[in-house]
Amino acid sequence: MITVIVGGFFGDEGKGKVAAYIGIKEKYTLAIRTGSVNAGHTVFYNGQEYKFRVLPTSSIKKEIEVLIPPGALIRLDVFFKELELIGRRKGIYVDMNTGIITREHIMREETDENLAKRIGSTKQGVGAAMADRVLRRLKLARDYEELREFLVDSMDIIDRHRDSGRILIEGTQGTFLSLYHGTYPYVTSRDVTASGILSEVGIGPKDVDEVVLVFKAFVTRVGAGPLEGELSPDEAERLGIVEYGTVTGRPRRVAPFNFNYAKRAIKLNSPTCLAITKVDAIYKEAYGVKRWEDLPSGAKKFIEEIEDTLRVPVKYIGTGPELDHMVVREL
Repeated sequence: MITVIVGGFFGDEGKGKVAAYIGIKEKYTLAIRTGSVNAGHTVFYNGQEYKFRVLPTSSIKKEIEVLIPPGALIRLDVFFKELELIGRRKGIYVDMNTGIITREHIMREETDENLAKRIGSTKQGVGAAMADRVLRRLKLARDYEELREFLVDSMDIIDRHRDSGRILIEGTQGTFLSLYHGTYPYVTSRDVTASGILSEVGIGPKDVDEVVLVFKAFVTRVGAGPLEGELSPDEAERLGIVEYGTVTGRPRRVAPFNFNYAKRAIKLNSPTCLAITKVDAIYKEAYGVKRWEDLPSGAKKFIEEIEDTLRVPVKYIGTGPELDHMVVREL
């Protein structure tokens, strides 16, 4: 069983919570996170908040093995800090060809006028490191002695779990931040659609059983670039949907749920099912609800409208920050 989790808007859709829920509750054995440190995924588990920029969110469950694939980029300081956060090093693997971001990459982005001011980059060195990888001069995980105990050929780990376990692949950012399919030039430095995520891992599309496309009940975006239907900060405050970026702390720009974006994201990702998060932010009575029949009527109509319009079933409905604040529907 192989499942891929993809963001449907501009990131910040709640993929971290969805990934942790699926990985832990549905008993996956291997969690893989693509992307890099410019994407933060947050999950609340057993009363504690966890913020990840390298490890997959379901790594908080010690029984789940973890793999950083060859297409990802990591920073050593962030990687080791997150190992301390989850309190383990056993069952953590880094592919030999995973790229490494250095301080020099960060400095290059901080002094790049286009990235820092026009694009609104997070300035985490990701774009500079990706450029070095394309130029074939980036150092890889195999070049760092301090990573020696974690180094693997990811195919060995994937094959072991493909035969006898369940593999969860956690993508980062969102469809419209894709370098190729997003709102260029206001995009990230990689393809973050389902196909791009699989390419980073090294798994072919025919091996995938489920693609979970994650939408939030409203749209947010950090940084510059178009945002259809954007609300004013005062309107977002009035509606109670003000948010801040996990990595940058910057306020997120806000717009209502957008069916035009959602339809295009479905074409680009071919999902088998959808997850809709933050339903409780729009329908306050939905907070903490765990059963479909207990959702307020407005929330049910909203979900049914999504299914009728997009023609893809909604399996997961997020109703609050905690991991188990989730309605799961049988499909």
